[in-house]
Amino acid sequence: MAVVFGGRSSEHGISVVTAGAVLRAIDRTKYDVLPIGITKDGRWALTADEPERMAIADRRQPSVEQLAESGEGGVILPVDPSNREVVYSEPGSVPKALGEVDVVFPMLHGPYGEDGTLQGLLELSGVPYVGAGVLASAVGQDKEYMKRVFTSFGLPVGPYVVIRPREWELDEAGARRRIVDFAGEHGWPLFVKPARAGSSIGITKVDDLGGLDEAIATAQQHDPKIIVEALLRGREIECGVLEFEDGPRASVPAEIPPVQSHEFYDFEAKYIDSAPGIVPAPLTDEQTAEVQRLAVAAFDAASCEGLVRADFFLTEDGDFVINEINTMPGFTPISMYPRMWQESGVSYPELVDRLVQAALRRSTGLR
Repeated sequence: MAVVFGGRSSEHGISVVTAGAVLRAIDRTKYDVLPIGITKDGRWALTADEPERMAIADRRQPSVEQLAESGEGGVILPVDPSNREVVYSEPGSVPKALGEVDVVFPMLHGPYGEDGTLQGLLELSGVPYVGAGVLASAVGQDKEYMKRVFTSFGLPVGPYVVIRPREWELDEAGARRRIVDFAGEHGWPLFVKPARAGSSIGITKVDDLGGLDEAIATAQQHDPKIIVEALLRGREIECGVLEFEDGPRASVPAEIPPVQSHEFYDFEAKYIDSAPGIVPAPLTDEQTAEVQRLAVAAFDAASCEGLVRADFFLTEDGDFVINEINTMPGFTPISMYPRMWQESGVSYPELVDRLVQAALRRSTGLR
């Protein structure tokens, strides 16, 4: 089994942290493991199998560059479905076969890995992999099309407006006016986000017109397409979905309480300051059943496989509104997805094993 992590997105460091946790949890009596890190510039590197070096230390994130066994060597995945042998090559040296890979556990977050690109490569190679396929990964990465899919299936979503890069380039004033009109209809504050990023990176809460341009610029550092969402007043509720032999099931839900030192549940609150979530969420039996139903419905609507974390708002009116899904959620033992399943009776090592076994049960290609 190959564990692939790192990557070219702004979530590189969190991917390394996640992979470290998975490497610690994999049953080495059951699986032979090949760690493969993708550097920030896109090189596939053979890395040390040393999970203890893959953690946040002194508020700094680890990187593949720190773990790579060589500064020049590269790992080459097969592109022939009849051959699953992985090869390692260094300049001036004879390529070395590393063995056949039966399944890949892709621990990448964000573009160039979680968005269907890596999944497409693995489909071409004929190698099974953990998690969502090409379509579901792409839908789960793009907040605009995710919401469009949910709406088409009758799932409740909040108000939003999207500004595409061409629109911004051709008529910046007109694009800004669309956002201001949106604020006039739904009120301030607004949340300005990169449309295709995760881990709450690049998100700004904008309280008035004065902070809008800076928020747009921050989001565009991560994605030229941005999405602007109205504030939904209520409680933040999350629910995990896991593929079992008989289909997807939902975990107990969790609640993300307000973090006093942060305006919202941003990157630092999630990963640096480790904001605690409440598991299980203090909901009524009826509310729990409803959010679990909606989480599985979102999983099915986007044609997901393996796992999903579905994020909701429970509004002041008592209605659930789906904010987004994450097809490869944060996966350290203290992350919300594993914590929800731990509370549901599935330990972290068992969770990892179930995901690998679900991948091995599936074929690549159309299914």
